[in-house]
Amino acid sequence: MIEVHGVCKSYRRKKAADHIDFTLPEGSGIVGIIGANGSGKSTLLKLLAGLARPDKGSIRVNGANVSRRSASDIAYLSETESYYSFYTVKEMIDFYASQFPDFNRKKADDMMAFMNIDKSSRIKSLSKGSRGRVKIMLALSREASVILMDEPLSGLDPMVKESIVKGLISYIDVERQTVLLTTHELGEIEPLLDQVMLMKDGQMLAWEYTEDIRLKHGLSTVEWMKSYYENREAAYE
Repeated sequence: MIEVHGVCKSYRRKKAADHIDFTLPEGSGIVGIIGANGSGKSTLLKLLAGLARPDKGSIRVNGANVSRRSASDIAYLSETESYYSFYTVKEMIDFYASQFPDFNRKKADDMMAFMNIDKSSRIKSLSKGSRGRVKIMLALSREASVILMDEPLSGLDPMVKESIVKGLISYIDVERQTVLLTTHELGEIEPLLDQVMLMKDGQMLAWEYTEDIRLKHGLSTVEWMKSYYENREAAYE
């Protein structure tokens, strides 16, 4: 379970998280954190991962306060590259397996085959898109109850994005794991999402199930986000 209560975080007086509250039970599926640039999406993931500390409020995962020691329950895929470029893919897998007891080597092998990754390749020799696929493989090979993914499709080749998006769901245990991801590729990743959280200026503006957006509002998630922004701006005019 993820419990976020009254979380605030500022950088040089700019509010990156402004009194955010939500609770997600175990196995909440895939939650998309969406919004314009600078809305606080990446900051929220860092707070959930224990890589940043809130100025106010609390974050608990599985009953424990989140800190840098929470990696046993939380897998985090950063938007930046955070692995050792001089390693081969296999050596990087060996390193992850040595650090995280929940790392599933079979899942890693299956994902490498699915995403056409050569485990003998040195990471620094891979294209940006291929390195992005390695990051996804490393994060989803964890059996952690919470998986955080910051812009997982960033840099991926357009030709392979669709197939990867369609295949990702098979590597997530939707009954046990909760995945929160940020994305600018909302139109492409929308079919994966069970819920969406809309942010602006560090605030959570709305939270909806994607099925409700389609059935109740008759909109795609992209259309819903745009209409919500437009209606909010009109209300302040």
